[in-house]
Amino acid sequence: MQPLPGFRDFLPSDCARRNYIFGKWREVARRYGFVEWDGPILEPTELYRKKSGDEIVGQLFHFVDKGERDVALRPELTPTLARVVAAHEREFKKPLKWFSIGQFFRYEKQQRGRLREHFQLNCDIIGEASLTADIDLIALAIDLLRSFGLSETDVVIRLSDRQFWTDFLRSQGVAEDRWQEILEIIDKSERESPEKTKEKLGELAAPVFNLLAEGGKSNRLNEVMNGLHTRGLADYVNVDVRIVRGLAYYTGIVFEIFDRAGKLRAIAGGGRYDNLISQLSDGGAALPALGFAMGDVVLGELIGETARAREAMDKAIRDDHPIEIYIVIAKEERRESASRHIQALRDHGYRVDYPLTAAKVPKQFQTAEQLGARVAVLFGDEWPNVAVKNLASGEQQSVPQDKLLEHLKITLK
Repeated sequence: MQPLPGFRDFLPSDCARRNYIFGKWREVARRYGFVEWDGPILEPTELYRKKSGDEIVGQLFHFVDKGERDVALRPELTPTLARVVAAHEREFKKPLKWFSIGQFFRYEKQQRGRLREHFQLNCDIIGEASLTADIDLIALAIDLLRSFGLSETDVVIRLSDRQFWTDFLRSQGVAEDRWQEILEIIDKSERESPEKTKEKLGELAAPVFNLLAEGGKSNRLNEVMNGLHTRGLADYVNVDVRIVRGLAYYTGIVFEIFDRAGKLRAIAGGGRYDNLISQLSDGGAALPALGFAMGDVVLGELIGETARAREAMDKAIRDDHPIEIYIVIAKEERRESASRHIQALRDHGYRVDYPLTAAKVPKQFQTAEQLGARVAVLFGDEWPNVAVKNLASGEQQSVPQDKLLEHLKITLK
């Protein structure tokens, strides 16, 4: 039996890498004052229809449950966030700065960087309309990447302003019900031939291509770039007004993050969505909002392909010893005494392992090294003393068994 297509088994080494990513996500998000929350993994399918329409259903793992409800495994977090904020926003001082790390599911074609399940960091700011929030959110995204050892030579944030384009379309007299269609054409222009894009744009082709050639001029983008420059982060960012994000709910500053080499899918993406919470909560509180999501699959690939980042991850995993102390029981008559010490050491927070059944001493030391233990404690002929061996240096000391805890507190500082 194999995992279902697009799903993963996480062996211990895979879990170590996943936990490394999660740890960095949590550490940096908290540094920015974000607090963690989460929602259910199963939601009514209608919640996603409200946001994306009936076409989204084909991308969902959905079914009718035993209560005859049409439900779906969550493909994203924003609809759940809107529902939760609408129900509870009066309980919290604004702005809300929330992050979540969760698993998401999409029934779509597998390809590099895209599976049918993945883990994702979501960071959102609710209740703040100023561009300072946009600057801070982008700074957070950059610092997340920096925490993995990725520099401005490895990654780039492509920054745009959706309002820049809606102002342009309004000035051209384009009916509002056509805006999304035109924005999607612009969003896809990089992946299609200029001729095809011009054909789709029709009479708008010339002014759109002129704006793209000029690089776009937006006071809002200038303000964001100045804010990032002040923080020393501007080298990570390129203004690129071709980025408009295909989703209709974005209203202002938007961005996507890519590897500089352009080999991978987007690492992260997001922006401002000031109207979405009200729309998804049936006319609930109209709260300005912005956020982004960063997935583990593409990020993991980039870390693996970037020597500096890969070495930092491998070192962190090595240094996080799964076992600190291994108890070697050389004589079975010492097992009861060893068990008391094992429990006492664990009670003091140490990670301790030992042989569950009798085994030869060399094999026990081999196991200690394989588990990455820092010291081995030998219960054998020296009783009532025990031998404490530093497995890195090979140095060994005889310690009275009633002084073992005090000795290890010094040794394992």
